[in-house]
Amino acid sequence: MSRVVVVGGGISGLAGAALLAADGHEVELLEQREDVGGRAGSWSTDGYRFDTGPSWYLMPEVFDHFFAMMGTSTAEQLDLQRLDPAYRVFFEGYDEPLDVVASTEDNVATFERIEPGAGAALRGYLASARDAYDIALRRFLYTSFTRPLALASPDVLRRVPTLGPLLTRSLESFVAARFQDRRLRQVLGYPAVFLGSSPDRTPSLYHLMSALDLTGGVMYPQGGFAHLVEVVHRLALEQGVRVRTGARAVSVETVERPGHRAPTLPGRLRDRLPSRLRGRTARVTGVRWVDGEGVEHSSPAEVVVAAADLHHVETRLLPEHLRTYPQRYWDRSTSGPGAVLVLLGVRGQLPQLPHHSLFFTADWRDNFDRIREGRVPDPASAYVCRPSATDPDVAPPGCENLFVLVPVPADPGLGHGGLDGGGSPAVERVADAAIAQVAAWAGIPDLADRVEVRRTIGPGDFVTDLSAWRGSMLGPGHTLRQSAMFRAGNVSRHVEGLLYAGSSTIPGIGLPMCLISAELVAKRLRGDHSTAPLTEPSPGG
Repeated sequence: MSRVVVVGGGISGLAGAALLAADGHEVELLEQREDVGGRAGSWSTDGYRFDTGPSWYLMPEVFDHFFAMMGTSTAEQLDLQRLDPAYRVFFEGYDEPLDVVASTEDNVATFERIEPGAGAALRGYLASARDAYDIALRRFLYTSFTRPLALASPDVLRRVPTLGPLLTRSLESFVAARFQDRRLRQVLGYPAVFLGSSPDRTPSLYHLMSALDLTGGVMYPQGGFAHLVEVVHRLALEQGVRVRTGARAVSVETVERPGHRAPTLPGRLRDRLPSRLRGRTARVTGVRWVDGEGVEHSSPAEVVVAAADLHHVETRLLPEHLRTYPQRYWDRSTSGPGAVLVLLGVRGQLPQLPHHSLFFTADWRDNFDRIREGRVPDPASAYVCRPSATDPDVAPPGCENLFVLVPVPADPGLGHGGLDGGGSPAVERVADAAIAQVAAWAGIPDLADRVEVRRTIGPGDFVTDLSAWRGSMLGPGHTLRQSAMFRAGNVSRHVEGLLYAGSSTIPGIGLPMCLISAELVAKRLRGDHSTAPLTEPSPGG
């Protein structure tokens, strides 16, 4: 068993620490902020409590498996509410919104009503999505791709003629070949945005997401995602993890391996050498960190799990010659979008908005192109969460809680958010436009006048608070060259004992993916090269 230091107290860091401690390792977790949670943060004021990050509970099997690994269950830890409607979509140019509901048959009927023949097409689409989702869970998500032949199972080989095109064809093209109506195409294409990309750049394999939200899979944990973080934090503490907040890591400490010299080649050529020739030039000895009073400390370790933003870890916590992903890697990588978040406390009821709402502009391609070009879309597509529709504890009686997310360029230069309109001008303009858009499209003309709490968060805050690469709200987008085995790996090529977890690494973006990334670290330390999830302990075992 090893001494392990985990850097980063987001969901992947907390889950990874809990799993490793359950395996018998001595684990210490360092979090630079005063609260754990990372992107899954929380903010409270005047009787309102806002989640400041994830808000969709999808892939329930992943949560079930994690809790089982911790000797408990989802039912014991969370009070899940099924959302019906799952979400409502408002479309520019159409007066009537579209509700996606919990019943698959009702969703099929909605598609058929909008476009004759689309109901049958949706059945086939969802069957394909379910098959892709199932094979992904069994073979492609719980693996670090260390043994390529392990992927050559009969069920994978049988699907090669199908999986190949799904990886090379865009989601946009895949959907357009089956549906003509713009509204239906947008409903099926929007998951790409939550994967940090756009439908024209996301592999169509990710149509698997529709197997969740169109088939009754959208849930909400009472208490919000802050409560989910609290649960995972508590499980880590129960396993003996020592959690330090206000502890900012400043370097991963290493020592050169005795008798080993790194090849004296340019970095790019050295990185292309086979690992048996390149070798690891150093091993970890611990993490140097600074507390809130500026006092420097050192935590010794045989294993370091970097669960913070990978760009920050590689370019700030390691010397240049030990970086697996140096700056040149990031220069040619594709960031997911940035975001302006708007947290609103509103007087009175808002029955026009269910728990989740999506606002889609007519010209999606222009919307995505502007973000890629570094320009703020106008009008912009947006997402609105009204958790007070389900959770009575997130707003005072008779009031509503709104979380508005507007994708914008990943550009810290857009500035920071603030209270009551006090953020950077560019951020506040985006917020004003989003409030006006929601008011007009959802039929709430007095929305702005009813706001009594307002806070904005901009790309600059993602850098300051989360050390996020380019101020991205999610991390590297799920383009083809940044998905599955092409995404950044979870082990250093140059430093023995340095592992990575979180949305920057395999398998990718989202709370379920971060839970899986934590398990992949545990699998590596166990020496498990399988493609399946770890075996769950027997009840009472």
